[in-house]
Amino acid sequence: MISYDKKINGLFYYWLLLSFLLIFFMVIVGGLTRLTDSGLSITEWELFKGIFPPLQQNTWNEYFASYKQTTQFEQINFNMSLEQFKVIFYWEYFHRILGRLIGIFFLVPLIYFYFKSTVNKKYIHVCFLIFSLILLQGIIGWYMVESGLVNNITVSHYRLSAHLTLAFIIIAILFWIILNFKDENHKKFFNNKKMNYSFYLLFILIFVQIILGAFVSGLDAGKIYQTWPLMNYYYFPDDIRISSFNDLLDFDNHGLVQFYHRNIAYLIVLYLCVLGFIIFKNNFKKLYKPFYIVTFFLLLQIFLGIITLISNLNLYLASTHQICGLLLMLSVINLYYNQLK
Repeated sequence: MISYDKKINGLFYYWLLLSFLLIFFMVIVGGLTRLTDSGLSITEWELFKGIFPPLQQNTWNEYFASYKQTTQFEQINFNMSLEQFKVIFYWEYFHRILGRLIGIFFLVPLIYFYFKSTVNKKYIHVCFLIFSLILLQGIIGWYMVESGLVNNITVSHYRLSAHLTLAFIIIAILFWIILNFKDENHKKFFNNKKMNYSFYLLFILIFVQIILGAFVSGLDAGKIYQTWPLMNYYYFPDDIRISSFNDLLDFDNHGLVQFYHRNIAYLIVLYLCVLGFIIFKNNFKKLYKPFYIVTFFLLLQIFLGIITLISNLNLYLASTHQICGLLLMLSVINLYYNQLK
């Protein structure tokens, strides 16, 4: 028979897995909500009021009337019908409901496991940190939406970037716990092993690229320079004038942001080649398979980025590009985890 301790720890492990999958799905839904420009369809936070969708015609009319007050409707969707509004409304509504579901699904079992002494308290404490980040994510989500309600046709790309990056951080922490939970060594992410610093730099590059990707999405910067490998026959956009160093930090410039996003991708490829050279030169055989997985997702991510761009931002390709970015980050974490063994 399976001991009581093993049952509780098994439940904890599968709860972690389900939480991971739910949040992963949430990122996909959030990306589609952004790509369909649905995020501004609900103009109030409605933490409790918005649990149920509109059930009567007059309620739909109220929601639609509120949306008509936004700059997005006035300048872009002024011809939108109520039926068309319902489509974008349900994207945002489902996104919010899923967020509530994740909060409840994460907190209630976590309280239960907290009072079970069989579960390692170190993991319980990290899970409470994750729950705090989930709450923060909800606040940032509304802070992001709020930025697009007045005088803007879309949300702030800075706030969008913070929202997406935090989602990736939450998933990364959860994934690390899942990898570590059944490992007796209980590896620490940060330590002074010399080889680790090469991975830390890779993580930095990956997260810089995530931020830039959010900038590109938030600015709709993929709607210009839809050619590859050059940007309308030039390596550097010919309509950008750089007169000082501060001009290089203009992250409101659509062309410059896309230029950075492209070139950080090239830099990651070069860096991964160097890392691969180190792995194979030193015959780290246990890292071969994880390294191949990282390489696969990196090349797939670049390919998806290119075809998304030249396809005029096809919705399904753009969503797949975001999903692949998440899988790339997870594969890098897996590679790093394996080299700690």
